[in-house]
Amino acid sequence: MNIVAATVELSVADPAASSRFFTTHLGFREVLVDEEFVSLGRDDAAPDLLLRRSDPERPPGRGPVEVLVSFAVTDVAEEYERLRREGANITVPLRREPWGEQLVELIDPNGVVVQLVEWIPPAGA
Repeated sequence: MNIVAATVELSVADPAASSRFFTTHLGFREVLVDEEFVSLGRDDAAPDLLLRRSDPERPPGRGPVEVLVSFAVTDVAEEYERLRREGANITVPLRREPWGEQLVELIDPNGVVVQLVEWIPPAGA
């Protein structure tokens, strides 16, 4: 198998609000816009995002789930400062874990948690 692209589909109440969040704060661009969904893309290794309007009558097993989208980035400290200046809804301020991961978390208007992470080897590693 050779995977040539990836798309993450997120079921949200307001696709336009999530689209504004991802395009304003995370550098995505709208590729396709419809009344029921918005398709987003980037020109780097990030997966495409499909923001689909929630369907209250979706089949069993396709109900709401807690979602965290994680992006590995370079210079997460710089990204954190930029997001603060932009007024993004940051839920976990910049922190460094003992195992070397530095991260920040923010949340979009529909409750999608986005984590930006950078691996910084711990001292002595």
